[in-house]
Amino acid sequence: MVRLTDRAFEILQTEVEKCAAAEGIAGEVYRKIVMKRLEKLRSQNGTFATRDEIRDTFKDEFPKFSEQALKAAVKANQPPGLFSKILFASGFLGSAAGIIWLINLPFPMIRWPVANTMPILLLPSFISMDYNYRQAIALVEQSDQLINKATAVADFDLGETKVKQAQKHLDALPVWFLGYYPQRYCSLFRCSWRFTLDEFQAARKNIGRMDAQIFQQKNAFKQLEEAEQSLNSAKQEYQQAKTATDRQKASGNWQSAIDRINQIPPETLAGETAKKKLQAAERDFQQIGGVATGSALTDNLIEAAKEFAMSAAVASQKPPHPAAQWEKIAELWQEAINRLKMVPVDSPGYLDAQTKLAQYQQNLGIAQIRLKTESDSAKAFGEAKSLFAQLQNDVNSPNPGNSLQQLQQIINELESVGSGTTVYPEAQKWLQSARKKQQEWQKN
Repeated sequence: MVRLTDRAFEILQTEVEKCAAAEGIAGEVYRKIVMKRLEKLRSQNGTFATRDEIRDTFKDEFPKFSEQALKAAVKANQPPGLFSKILFASGFLGSAAGIIWLINLPFPMIRWPVANTMPILLLPSFISMDYNYRQAIALVEQSDQLINKATAVADFDLGETKVKQAQKHLDALPVWFLGYYPQRYCSLFRCSWRFTLDEFQAARKNIGRMDAQIFQQKNAFKQLEEAEQSLNSAKQEYQQAKTATDRQKASGNWQSAIDRINQIPPETLAGETAKKKLQAAERDFQQIGGVATGSALTDNLIEAAKEFAMSAAVASQKPPHPAAQWEKIAELWQEAINRLKMVPVDSPGYLDAQTKLAQYQQNLGIAQIRLKTESDSAKAFGEAKSLFAQLQNDVNSPNPGNSLQQLQQIINELESVGSGTTVYPEAQKWLQSARKKQQEWQKN
């Protein structure tokens, strides 16, 4: 090794130039002398020059030579340390890795010449291809087992994950390298594969087929799940329905859900599951057929009762009404009650019918009371009129006590006329007149 390194020489040369410039004309002569000594020292082989040896080259010519420059030159004129060696080794290895990375880029114009001349440099590619090939084949087989022998939707989820992983490994295989067999590598690592175009295409076709299967199977399960939700919802709606319209709507939704289950592709796993669920759903739907018939009869009876009740309620508006109208109203309430009494005990609408029955019977009682009140009031007012006519015939009778007695009978009949009846307003006028007449007669 040289006694003075290039870096130390450059540091000393720079400082010599500065010192020579400061010395004027003589400085150029001194510079040449010192540089000649440094050149000689740099050309010699042996141990690295010491601080004193370096100082001897310029101390006489340039006594004001910078100590900092001398110190820097001495530091640069030393063998490389451990860190420098590590840095150098790292740089070398990094460069080598960069070259290998460049050589292993997936470009035929780079790989083919290297594969024909120095295939060992493609070792990373061979390792990657070997790994990706093995993983792709294993994952394709696992996916095939999971998908074609699935017992639950979870198998398709796992199979989908495996298919994606297999596709990723297949994508990592260099298509342009198909058919190339790295003999040197495979002689060391016992490759059991050979990259052929047919094998590569077959693997891709399998993955594509399984992708389609997974989509079909998962879509079928989604259809089954939605149909089951609709079926359960329709059952709940039917159980909670209170009117014929609601039950009819729920029944239609029930049948629609059964039709959706029946449309699931039978070749799918969901289709096989749907067959069992379809039988149960159809059996339940047939069982409610008889119930639905009874429900329809009940609904018709309740609706008919409502119509009679509505007619009675309309006829009852804006009283007072004559006895004949109250009698008709009572008949309408009775007809509504008769319809409700025909609802069977085991009918789904029995409770609703009983609720309405209690209300209608109360309304019938009110109508009957109004009828009796109207009839009695009309009869009393008529009797008062008859007594008044008789009183007019007997007004000149020689016995005034009889006239007062007849007048009291008239007042009693008029007072018995009920309020809210058709004759009540007129009866009140008659009553006032009779009482006034009674007071006059009593004074006389």
